[in-house]
Amino acid sequence: MQRELRLHNVGRRYGLRGPWVLRGVHLTIAPGTLTRLEGANGTGKSTLLRLLAGIDAPTEGRVTGRPRTAYVPERFPAALPFTASGYLTHLGTVHGLSRTAAARAAGEWLERFGAAAYAGTPMAQLSKGSSQKVAVAQALLAAPELLVLDEAWTGLNAPARAELERAVAEQTAVGGAVVFVDHDPRRLAGAPDATYAVRDGALDRRAEKTASPSARHVVVEVQGPPDGRLPADAHRTVASAEETAPGTYRLAIPASHSDVLLRALLTARPPWHVIRVGPSSPDQESHR
Repeated sequence: MQRELRLHNVGRRYGLRGPWVLRGVHLTIAPGTLTRLEGANGTGKSTLLRLLAGIDAPTEGRVTGRPRTAYVPERFPAALPFTASGYLTHLGTVHGLSRTAAARAAGEWLERFGAAAYAGTPMAQLSKGSSQKVAVAQALLAAPELLVLDEAWTGLNAPARAELERAVAEQTAVGGAVVFVDHDPRRLAGAPDATYAVRDGALDRRAEKTASPSARHVVVEVQGPPDGRLPADAHRTVASAEETAPGTYRLAIPASHSDVLLRALLTARPPWHVIRVGPSSPDQESHR
């Protein structure tokens, strides 16, 4: 994602005289950031996500800096005339992948979400959980610059929910942006760079992120070359980084992002040595 997505004084209503669902919304989504939207049912969260995804256009105001965007809607139309693999391959070609690359990506994402066994199953015959795995996979297979998730974890089993959290961390680690809504307040706790509440058609930014009892972090101690700097993909995922000796770092990271951090460190050239991985202490939590 090369530039910011901006909403300038955006409003949205349905019909010429309908009530305003959103009005006066200013929002910036920067590359490499994770943004959470909160609010009661009916406050306009899904409408805002559709505006960010480019599915809806604002009634007033403007949107600038449109990145390549993928969207997981709250309700996915599962009764489609495709098999799971066929649908993903088709969507991949729509997003500009060759058919071979699209089929490969489809297989990889179905495997990651534990749905490879259903690759040849017609979409209309998939269970709700398997259908949701396809819904999430279609948004990830073409490496979007902006990923918009509307209750995307709903219907997924525990391994698939964890896999989606890893995919979110991977997205932000390479400079992509993610905006999400989820009914579980513990989802990605401690990871968002910004959290906004949608109330009465307006957007209020919550206080800067602080550690909370539900925000589970881990500490990773790593060692690289004496003059080494953390790989960029690793640096973007951490909550804090302390250089304790030349080339040696103590990193605090949300637990949901730890796999992505370790992968970035171990695949760097030269690779970094992982000294220790463990839970963060209460004192470390209080200083973050």
